[in-house]
Amino acid sequence: MLRLFLLNSINKPSLFLSAQKKLLKFVAHKSLTKSNMKRVLLFCMVALVMMACNTQPKTPGLVEVTGGMIQGVVEDGMTVFKGIPFAAPPVGDLRWKAPQPVVPWEGVRNADKFGPSPFANMGPQDNSSEDCLYLNVWTPAQSPKEKLPVMVWIYGGGFSMGTSSFYDGAPIARQGVVLVTINYRVGKLGYFAHPALSAENPQHVSGNYGILDQIAALRWVQDNIAAFGGDPSKVTIFGESAGGISVSMLCASPLAKGLFRGAISQSGSSFGPIRPKSYPGENMKSLAQAEREGVEYAESVGATTAEALRALDPAELSRQTVVTGGAWPCVDGYVIPDDQYKMYEAGNYNDVALLIGYNSDEGDSFGFTEDPKDHVAAVKERYEDFADKLLAAYPLVDGKVGKVTRDLGRDSAFGWGTWVWGRLQNQTGKQPVYMYYFDQDPMYPEGDRRYGHRSPHGQDVNFVFQNLRPGNNPTDQALAQYMLKYWTNFAKCCNPNGEQSDADLPVWPLFQNDNSQVMVLTGEGPHPAPVASEAAMWVLNDYFAWRRLQEK
Repeated sequence: MLRLFLLNSINKPSLFLSAQKKLLKFVAHKSLTKSNMKRVLLFCMVALVMMACNTQPKTPGLVEVTGGMIQGVVEDGMTVFKGIPFAAPPVGDLRWKAPQPVVPWEGVRNADKFGPSPFANMGPQDNSSEDCLYLNVWTPAQSPKEKLPVMVWIYGGGFSMGTSSFYDGAPIARQGVVLVTINYRVGKLGYFAHPALSAENPQHVSGNYGILDQIAALRWVQDNIAAFGGDPSKVTIFGESAGGISVSMLCASPLAKGLFRGAISQSGSSFGPIRPKSYPGENMKSLAQAEREGVEYAESVGATTAEALRALDPAELSRQTVVTGGAWPCVDGYVIPDDQYKMYEAGNYNDVALLIGYNSDEGDSFGFTEDPKDHVAAVKERYEDFADKLLAAYPLVDGKVGKVTRDLGRDSAFGWGTWVWGRLQNQTGKQPVYMYYFDQDPMYPEGDRRYGHRSPHGQDVNFVFQNLRPGNNPTDQALAQYMLKYWTNFAKCCNPNGEQSDADLPVWPLFQNDNSQVMVLTGEGPHPAPVASEAAMWVLNDYFAWRRLQEK
C-alpha cells in the first residue's frame, strides 16, 4: 500500500510530503525491517529524481480527482474514464435534495465501465439505479499541460429518460477536445416539487434537482478537468431536445455563471411563457403550480409527508402511472429565476457564445395528424384567439396536412424558441450567435407514411457523434464530417469556422437580427440561407407575446 501511495504521489508534491511523514512514523516505531527500509528509501530517491525532472510515471490513466484516485483505460490512442462519481448518491435522505459532495474512497477506483443509469419514467431499465450521478471522460491528451478545450454533453429524453452510457465520446475527442458526458436525475426523481420538500430547503424551493445535477457536474469539470489535459476556461456545453433545453436553462441560471464559455443547443430552448397547461414550447410552470401537481400525485399514492415520499420504492416512483407531479423543470426563483424571455430582454443571463438550431421536420414528431379536421381542431384548442392567424400563416396544402402545416408544430416547439433566443442575445448581449437548420433527407421508402418528409426530431444526434447506421442517403457521412468539424471548431474558439480558414469548410455566417442567415446543414453541401418560414415565425412571435399577457 505504501508503495502504491508513493507511486500515485509523484504527480502531487503535497501527497509526496504526506508519504514522507508516513515513512518517518514507520522509522520511529521501528516498523520496517532493514531490507524493507532499503527498498523504500531507494524508491523515494527514484521518485524524488522523477519529480525533479518533472516526468510522469509510466502508469497510463491514473488520475487524482475529487474523492480519490481513478484508473482509466487506454483505447485507440486516448484514455477513457467511465463511471466517475461527481456527487454523493442521491438516495435515502438525499432523495429530492441538491447534489451533495462526493464520498471519498480508499485506494484506486477502476473507471472502466459506465455508472448506473437514472430511473426513467417508463420504469426501471437495465442498470437503472437511484445512485446515478456519474460522468465519463474521453481525453486524447498525453499530458495535463495540453489544456485542450472541453465539451460537456447533456442528453435528451424529455426530462423523463436518458443516460450518458448511450454515447461514445471517442470520435469527438479525436478532434482534439476532452469530451465529457454526464448523468442527471430525470422524471419524478429529478423534477418532483412538493410543499413539504420546499419547506425543508434553505431556499424554500423544490423540483429542479436534475438541473442542479448538471450544475454540480460542471463544477466538477472546473475542479478536475485540468488533470485530464483539459482547460477549465474553455468549456462548451452541448445537448439535444431536453439536453438542449437544459443548455438554454443553464445559460439563464445564475448558479451556472462562469462554468462554461460556449453553448450548443440542438432542438431545445426555454423561452415560452409560464402557464398551467403544458404544450411543446410552452412547458414551464411556476413553483406553486408544480407543487400543486406534486400534492396531487402524493395523495394518489398515499404519501403526504417528505418522509413518506422518500420511503416510496424508486422503481415504482419512476413509473408514470399519474402524469402530473414531475418530469419537467419549473420556474422556482432560484435555479430558474423567472420567465427566460423576460430575463433575456433585461440582459439578465450568462452571456456566452451560442451555436443553436433545429431540424426541418420536427413537427412530424409531436402530435402529428394527417386528418385536416383534427389538425384544425387541435390548433383552435391550443392557440385559442390566435388560431385563425396561425392557420393562415401555416396553411393546409390543397386541403391536406403538408410540411408547411406541420411547420407550425416545428416552430412552436423548437423554431421560435431558437430564433428568439438568438435575436434576444443579439439585442442585449455581446457574444456571437451562430444558427443552423438541419435538413438532411432521411429518404423514407415509398409506402412509409413519412415518405417525402424531411429531418425528424433527434436525427442530428448521430451525425454529431459519428454514429451513423446504414441508411438510404449516401451523403450522410459527408454531412457528419462537416458537423463534427463545425462543432469542435466552436469548442476550440467559439467560432464554427475555426481560427483559420478551411477551403473545404463552407463559411458559416453570424446570425444577426437585420440579416438573419442560418447555416443549412445538408448532405448536398452546407450553405447559408434565410430563416425558414420567418414571416410565419413573426405571427407565432405575436402569439407568444399575447399568451404571456393572458397568463399574468
